[in-house]
This record gives sequence, C-alpha cells and structure tokens, in this order.
Amino acid sequence: MPLPRLVPAAAAETTETAALRAEVRAFLAEQLAEGAFVPAVDSWLCGWDETFTAALAARGWLGMTVPTEYGGHGRSFLERFVVTEELLAAGAPVAAHWIADRQIVPSLLKYGTEAQKREFLPEIAAGRCFFGIGMSEPDSGSDLASVRTRAVATQDGWRLTGTKVWTSGAHRAHAFIVLARTAPVDPAHRHAGLSQFIVRLDAPGVEVRPIVSMNGGQHFNEVILDDTFVPDAMVFGQIGEGWRQVTSELSFERSGPERLLSTFTLLVASTEAMAGNEIPRDPTLGRLVARVAGLHRMSTAVAGALERHQPADVPAAVVKVLGTATEGDIADFADLHTGDDSAIQSGYRDLLTAAVDQRPGFTLRGGTNEVLRGVIARGLGLR
Repeated sequence: MPLPRLVPAAAAETTETAALRAEVRAFLAEQLAEGAFVPAVDSWLCGWDETFTAALAARGWLGMTVPTEYGGHGRSFLERFVVTEELLAAGAPVAAHWIADRQIVPSLLKYGTEAQKREFLPEIAAGRCFFGIGMSEPDSGSDLASVRTRAVATQDGWRLTGTKVWTSGAHRAHAFIVLARTAPVDPAHRHAGLSQFIVRLDAPGVEVRPIVSMNGGQHFNEVILDDTFVPDAMVFGQIGEGWRQVTSELSFERSGPERLLSTFTLLVASTEAMAGNEIPRDPTLGRLVARVAGLHRMSTAVAGALERHQPADVPAAVVKVLGTATEGDIADFADLHTGDDSAIQSGYRDLLTAAVDQRPGFTLRGGTNEVLRGVIARGLGLR
C-alpha cells in the first residue's frame, strides 16, 4: 500500500510573485546600502528593530493576508511567503513583528471576535502592535497537555495564575496569547479543558522576567501570571477549544521559511569564503545548498496548502524537522571548516559565532523534532 503524500506539490512561481520578489530584493539592497541593518543569523528571533518593521509596514509588507476592512492588504499567503522568504534570506531584523504577523494574524482571522479583529489587526498591519505566545511552561517540555496555568471564571472575566517560559519578545511586546486550563484534567482526554486568552503584558499581575542566553542576548522571557484578570472580551476562540486552536496555529508557526533559513546568511558567506579559498573546498557545501533548495519548494507547497485552507499540520511538521536539521548542519559545516583560523574575515566569524550559539535551539523551538516525528508518524498512520 503506497504511503500518502506528506507534502503537497508546490506551484510554479507566477509573474506577479516574481515581480514582488524583485521588489523586495531591491528594497533590501537599498536598506543595506544605507546601513539600515547588518545581515544576521536567526534574525527573525533576535533581530528586534521597530524602525525596520515600520519601513516594512509602510511598504504594505505587514498584515499582507489581512482583509482591507481590517487595515490589511488582502494579499495571498504565497505573496506573503515571497516577502518573508526574501527578508529571512537577507538576514533582516524582523523579530519585532514576526510572531504577530506570522501567527496571530491568521489566528485572529479564524478565531477572533469582531471586536478583537478590529482592535488588533490594523495595529499589527501598521507595525505598531507586537505579540508573544504563551504556550510552554516550566517542566512541561513539549507536552502542552500538561500545562498548569489555570483560568478561573469570575465576574465579567477570568483570573489567570501560572508561569509561561521561553516567551520570545515578552519584554517588548504588547500582549500574548495564553493557553490555560479552564477545566480539571480528564486522564482519558488530556487535551480537553484548555482555553486561550489574550493577555496584555502591562496588565496588573503580569511580571516579565528575562532569560539571558549564555552569549548575553535576551529574546526569551519567563512570564508570571499572578491572579491576572482577563475580561470576557479577551477570551480567544471558544472556552474548552484551546487544544484544537493551538494545533491549527502551530501549522503557521512550523511551516514558514524561518524553519530553514535561520542560518542562510552563513551558508551564503560560506560559499563566498570557499570561492575565495578562505575555507577548504568540500562537496558537502553543495549538498547543503541542494537541501535548502528542496526545502524552499516544500515550504512553498505548505504555504499553498494554507492558502487553500487545507490541513497542513503534518506537512508543516515535515518541513520543520528537515529544515531545522539543515540549519544546524550549516552551522556545523562552517564551524568544522574554520576552527581557530584567524584569517577568517570578522563578518563571517560573527555569523558563525551566532549560528553556533543558537544552534541548540533550532530543533527545540516550535516543538522538538522528537515530538514532530510522532506527528508525522500519526499522519502516516504508523502509530
């Protein structure tokens, strides 16, 4: 019996998307020439630059899939994919708006109330509203069903108590979407009784504590909710439907080009270094380029599936597993071929250092590869 196709076929690039890609590249070339940014590794996670975000918003490249009635631009997922892919390939600083534009926008369109859409979508599209995600918790790993943050109904709203961890950008964002338990755990249905809430990060009872990386950087945070009041108007989706909503949202988080392009700037720099005989020639580099090319097609195909409103959780898991493994292999390749050679140019050294520092997180964030292999196996009917 043949196995089902895990990733849908990718459509060929159209004249319109090719023109859009050229437009983005020209914009990025101008920004680089003006010194607006320095290409970086992991720029979608670490490159927080609200000025650059505002420049993208002015071009209409935020909120691209948001209908015009909500302040967006009514464009397709594939057009948005082209823009985000070019930004990531250039190592542009897009962290400020990334979660809001990637994950919150489609979630609001699918699950948000009319009031929530009108409040948040225009501000996200204008580059003025930034979001985080409150899923992970201490000691829970990737098992979201084990969350211990609780939401208790009260007059006109809910009281939330618990701790979220690895919340990217919480020290700068305006709000985050919190997954909490609204009903006791049912051992037979562990994913039942979960709900989501929009929580403002400056609300009373919210404390944001920085998690500083070993290299001194900060993008992760711990967020403590201490009897934090959330009005009924900020319930996100339906009470008790949190698990179904989260799994839908994760398709957007796992399928994008950021799951394969975090170290693309280092890959480009490696090809240039090899051409200039700064690092030894090795056919492994060609294989890495081929892997990225294949993943580009796969990620494009998933964007097309999302455009058609097709289920994409399993294809997204496939792209995420293969993409983050490739990102890490690029870092390892560069590290093995440079060592302590002082002749390596400082720009290349900076990219390499950042890639090696960030490398352990590639296969963890957005769901560990071990968990995602289980998602893939279930999609194949193997477990």
